[in-house]
Amino acid sequence: MRLSVLDQSVVEEGRSPGASIRDTLELARLCEMLGYSRYWLSEHHNSEAVAGTAPEILIAAIAATTERIRVGSAGVMLPNHSPLKVAEQFRVLEAIAPGRIDLGIGRAHGCDKTTAIALNPQAEAALNSFQEQATDLIAWVSGREMPEGHPHHGIIAQPRGPSAPEIWLLGSTDKGARAAAAFGLPFCFAHFISGGRGVEEALVAYRETYQPSERHPSPYATLCVWALAVEVVSDLERSQIARLGDHLLYGAPEDVGALLRSLGSAHHVDEIAVLTTVSDPKARKRSYALLANEFELSRLR
Repeated sequence: MRLSVLDQSVVEEGRSPGASIRDTLELARLCEMLGYSRYWLSEHHNSEAVAGTAPEILIAAIAATTERIRVGSAGVMLPNHSPLKVAEQFRVLEAIAPGRIDLGIGRAHGCDKTTAIALNPQAEAALNSFQEQATDLIAWVSGREMPEGHPHHGIIAQPRGPSAPEIWLLGSTDKGARAAAAFGLPFCFAHFISGGRGVEEALVAYRETYQPSERHPSPYATLCVWALAVEVVSDLERSQIARLGDHLLYGAPEDVGALLRSLGSAHHVDEIAVLTTVSDPKARKRSYALLANEFELSRLR
């Protein structure tokens, strides 16, 4: 099973937000060396706990300093932005790292209403027009021109090129799954947000309603799961994590590996993105290294 990474650029206690951004860049290079398939960046706003407000900028920095790993967003909250601007940003990223860019999009604002309006004064209207926004975005990212009669006919997202970013839809409900299926896009279920609730219903709906697209003739579903691997697990640590929720996977690498494989098998996915938010950046790096060794990721490169 392939493993990927979701990084939220969490601000660790006692360290500056700038240090968290630099940790993200360092961790991305490590994860490429370890053999992870993708490195995804989140979009958060108006949060003291998260430094990652602009995934497109982090993607550019990571793509310019790596060679193999796919880099992308998980995700760009589309109602906060102009579809054309997002398409242009990711076509520029595709020019920086051809064939390695993922554009993961979300259907919601991902922030409070006041912040959403500060990002986009038409935030409420955008929330209710996701289908139209996503349709335009997909066309522009793919390098297509709008048909005659379309209000944006004649506008093409630049720079053009022989390849295009791979678009994903992210969600934690069956609504997101059905939207991904209708567009013929890969879908990532946010297991770490839902606590695992609704995952089976969402993935069944996704596969049953999937409409094949030119780039994705078959459905492709993944999970994003919170996990931390450690070499020594005390009873106290285990009980502390357990209080946070049984959907958090924590323990020795062989135990976490078994749980991830079990999730992958139960939900018929071939790839899982791992999110690890801990206060110690060394512990986070060590966890990703332990899981890479457990899954023999270097063999898959």
